[in-house]
Amino acid sequence: MAREAAEHRQLIAGWDRLEKRARDLIELDQLAAGDPELQEQVEQERKALNADLRSRELDLLFTDPYANHNAVITISVGQGGVEAQDWVEMLMRMYLKWAERHRFETEILETSPGEEAGLKSATFIIRGPRAYGLLRSEHGVHRLVRISPFDQNHRRHTSFALVEVMPELESSDEAAVVINAQDLRIDTYRSTGAGGQHVNKTDSAIRITHLPTGIVVTCQNERSQMKNREMAMKVLKARLFQRQQQEAAAQLDQIRGQVLPAEFGSQIRNYVLQPYTLVKDVRTGFEFGNAQAVLDGELDPFIESYLSWKLKENTIKSGG
Repeated sequence: MAREAAEHRQLIAGWDRLEKRARDLIELDQLAAGDPELQEQVEQERKALNADLRSRELDLLFTDPYANHNAVITISVGQGGVEAQDWVEMLMRMYLKWAERHRFETEILETSPGEEAGLKSATFIIRGPRAYGLLRSEHGVHRLVRISPFDQNHRRHTSFALVEVMPELESSDEAAVVINAQDLRIDTYRSTGAGGQHVNKTDSAIRITHLPTGIVVTCQNERSQMKNREMAMKVLKARLFQRQQQEAAAQLDQIRGQVLPAEFGSQIRNYVLQPYTLVKDVRTGFEFGNAQAVLDGELDPFIESYLSWKLKENTIKSGG
């Protein structure tokens, strides 16, 4: 509560400073009539003020109470066979590239390689200011359409992958997620990854199954079994927390008479590479013609579009 109060005071102070600058700019503009040097100062301050105002407007889009948390991302293969497994790896690369653009820290916790290519699943953490607030827009099914490099007949294939985005919980948040030890099955195994700096070569990899929900999390990043277990428990708590949030939201939607489809085939975004290139978000309608740039981490336009759309949706639901 004390941290929230401090953040609110800081937010109000920021808007007060912005209002004062706007008033000062009006006065300077009145004095600048016929003075080229003053007019140039007015123009420079106007541009700076507009940039700060835009930044403040974006601040208003982060309405989620966990927006400032780090993001835990799990990508799972969907329909499409080998093509879909390759799609999982392409999506992980996209998010890691996005994090690199923002100079965010990343940590790969687990990857499960496909039989021929790509990945069956991947779990990683992106740490940085508002990582979860930004990346929550990515939660859902992503659909790829392209000429498959694995098809000798060069036919067009459609494949799916599920992206789950959860906040990395802080200690105070984790207390709200109660896990009974008897509800867990914990297995150790040797990493089956391709190796490299992110994957250990010992029998310290951990798989935790939460029996009541069937949620399975794994971690193989550390050589220490204890550290892998701690990280796997952290991811499990994040997934259970997300499940609780989704169940509460679904209950509210039923009360409002709005039940949204949750089946795996209802994608949030389409990535079309052939016969033309286009990435389109199904929810917001925003589209971007340079698909390769998006796959190289150019996600900010989609994120900003989603945040604006979500803010409008919440306003409508609340009757505002």
